Amino acid sequence: MTGAQSAAGKSTAGAHAGNPLIVIPARMASSRLPGKPLADIAGAPMIVQVMRRAEEADLGRVVVAAAEREIADAVTAAGGEAVLTDPDLPSGSDRIWQAVNELDPQGRHSIIINVQGDLPTLDPALIRVAYEALIRPGADISTLAAVITDPHERENPNVVKAVAAFPDAAKGETPFARALYFTRATAPWGEGPLYHHIGLYGYRREALSRFVGMPPSQLEQREKLEQLRALEAGMSIEVALVDTVPLGVDTPADLEKARIALASS
Repeated sequence: MTGAQSAAGKSTAGAHAGNPLIVIPARMASSRLPGKPLADIAGAPMIVQVMRRAEEADLGRVVVAAAEREIADAVTAAGGEAVLTDPDLPSGSDRIWQAVNELDPQGRHSIIINVQGDLPTLDPALIRVAYEALIRPGADISTLAAVITDPHERENPNVVKAVAAFPDAAKGETPFARALYFTRATAPWGEGPLYHHIGLYGYRREALSRFVGMPPSQLEQREKLEQLRALEAGMSIEVALVDTVPLGVDTPADLEKARIALASS
């Protein structure tokens, strides 16, 4: 099942190299917070709040890849653009790829930014940083990480660690490094910082095509981390080190935090 719903006048196509397309995958099914894309936050559905953060990044066209029509209807009612995708797709990456082919069969967008649909308080600057990481030489995919400051997170398997060797940053510059691994374990060993992986991705279009065309890999299945499929296949993931971890809404408590944050903004 596919079909497009759109709103005109929101694209800044061509303003940035690669003509970026920001795609926000969303589906109603959630084991801990069913129907969360439509949960009200500061007077708007969560998916609309995420869409607004993506638009504020001012990179280009923003589209929601919706598994259900009620999500698409909420987006278009708020003046956004949505495309319906197969609700049975196995992952957000597959949903994004289906949306990209539906929206842009001519291949005008060569850079795809994946913004998760449960980040209503996301700083739009992080989306721009993911783009900056992706356009660095040799990058197939980009993502973000932040230094772990809570000691409990170092041992928490739900906090995914990015293993990368960041250089000492000059004042005011974003450090970048090539990802060596991602893990739920406490890694790397020894003295030094650990890095909290942030699940916001940029893809070269050809890299996304290759990625979704490959079967799940051995380490991906063992760690339950989709990005390991890319590393096992020899693809390069550029990581930008940022100073904040966005709030992901996975539970009713997270939802209340997001409501408080946006009510006061």
